[in-house]
Order: sequence, then structure tokens, then C-alpha cells
Amino acid sequence: MEIREIQSKGEWEGFLRECTQKTFLHSWAWGEFQERMREKIWRFGVFEGDELVAVALTVKVAARRGTFLLVPHGPVTRAGEARKQEVVDTLLSALVETAKEEGASFIRFNPIIERTEENERLFAAFRSAPSQMHPESSWKLNITASEDELFSGMRKTTRYVIRQALKNEDVVIEKSTDKNDVAVFHEMHKKVSFRQAFVPFSLEYLQREFETFSKDNQVVILKATVKGKLAASSFVVFWSGIGFYHHAASLKEHAKLSLPYLLQWEALKEAKARGCIVYDFWGFVDPKEQPRHPWAGPTLFKMGFGGKAYLYVKAKDYPLSLKYWITAAFETIRRLKRGL
Repeated sequence: MEIREIQSKGEWEGFLRECTQKTFLHSWAWGEFQERMREKIWRFGVFEGDELVAVALTVKVAARRGTFLLVPHGPVTRAGEARKQEVVDTLLSALVETAKEEGASFIRFNPIIERTEENERLFAAFRSAPSQMHPESSWKLNITASEDELFSGMRKTTRYVIRQALKNEDVVIEKSTDKNDVAVFHEMHKKVSFRQAFVPFSLEYLQREFETFSKDNQVVILKATVKGKLAASSFVVFWSGIGFYHHAASLKEHAKLSLPYLLQWEALKEAKARGCIVYDFWGFVDPKEQPRHPWAGPTLFKMGFGGKAYLYVKAKDYPLSLKYWITAAFETIRRLKRGL
């Protein structure tokens, strides 16, 4: 096997279109977004002869805690079980050389393959990362059924609150592709982050993400207003046959109206109308095993719509210098402070 950089959007997206385990973090647009955020990227392809068997979008992360190479939700491969180890080894060999050239202290893989003992062994040369950059598990729903069937498949209480919200004449749902609505969403997102004690995405981050995915009509902002005032909103990405519930925010004063449920239902219908076959609720923890985890409540909300959990191999690090251990210590302390 050998590594080549892929320069063609058609070749990259065409390969991913045939893969089942993938997220938009490996899309061509996500690479463009990273570049717009002033990050350096490589789109590596793993070839066996003329056959492309895996891709690995690689991002150089230059943060205060250290410089490293990140493969977000990747590599994505169509190689058979017998060839997966060779894919990982070939890719790692190339990334080690790239990391040295870029002054990176480690390489981080955030895999998108099922969490099994066999797949864990693929990364035997790595160590477990002290923190996750992106979700290591997700809640997903197949949306090929009819709308009536999808609605019937929801938890009883979820159906009830959606019906109640639909009856409320003060509530209006809007779908927006207007970039000016990103700033409005960001203001609400900041309020929620203050209330729930997490670090919000910057306005620049949200604007650049929206603008990049807008080029191919792959993003929508859903808004719920009450008597004309914004009360809840969500930021949904549609890519390669999948809808992704990426960002969301709602005001506490309208909590009794259950507007996030109605927005989620509208997002599901939008994904279906766009020809998506899967809806990815983005991020999952088992509420029974981790009832105090910050994601436990949001996960219960997502589970009410039906679907099932998908657990990926947890993030793996390949240290290259002593500087890595400083970063690892920093990330460990930060994770413990956040209760993750």
C-alpha cells in the first residue's frame, strides 16, 4: 500500500459516498472549513495499486497546549478486515514523517470504526487519548421509513410533547439558509454555554462552518419563535446521505414548551426530504452507566426519537516527543474539571 494526496473533490467525495461509517468531519467541505480557520490540512488516500481503499483527512492543530496532527473521525476505509491493519500502519508511517516536518509532538486518530476488541488491536502501537476531540459514540436513526412510521417509533412522551408544541399557535418554525442568522444563533448559544458552564464556539467558527457547507446547500438553521421572539434553534448539516444534529440552543424561559423536540422532528423531516437515509444525533453516553455525565440528559432526549447507539474505537494518540506528556497532563486535568 502507498499514500498519495488526493486533489480531486470528486474522487474524495465519491469514495466516501460508498462508505457507511463516516461523518461530515471527513467531508471535502470540512477540510475547506479547517483551511478557512487557518489550519493546515492534507487529504491523504491509501492506495493498493490503483485502488483507493481508505482516506484520512489530516489537520494540523496548533494550540496552546501543543501542536499535533488530528485525523477527525477517520481514517475511513473500505478495506477488508485482513487489510485494515496494513491501512493503519501505512497511514501512520506517512503521518510520522509529516508530523516531524511540521513540528508536531503527537498524532491523534479519532476513529470511526466499531468499538470491538479486534478493532482496538489495530491501534496497539498507540495509547488512549486523555480527551476526545469529537464524539466517540453517537445515537443514529434510520429514516428510510415513512414519516408516520418514524413518528410512531418514537417514545410515547416524545410524541406527546411534539403534538402539544404543534398545537401552540404562538410557536412558529422557520428554516433558514441566511448567513445573518448565524450571529443570532451564536448569541443564544452563548447564553446556553454560560448557563451550562461549557466553552461556546466562536462566532467566526460558526460563520465559517455555515458559509463552507452553504456552498453546496448542506446546512440549515432551524428556528422556533414564540410570539415572534426566538426561543430555540438548531444547526443541522446534511452530507452524503446523512443529516447531522451538530449545534443546538434553547432559552430556559421557554422550557415548558418543549421546542427542541419540535425542532428535532422538523430536522428529521428535512433530512428525509433531502434524500438522507440516516439521521445522526451527534454524541451519546449511556445515561444508565454515566447518569452524571453532562451529556446524559441530552442523550435521553435523543433516544426518545428512536434509533440505536453506535460506539467507536476511542481516540488514540501516538506520541513523538516528550512535549506530548505536557499536553496529555493538561487535557487530563481539563477533562476532570469538566466532569467528562
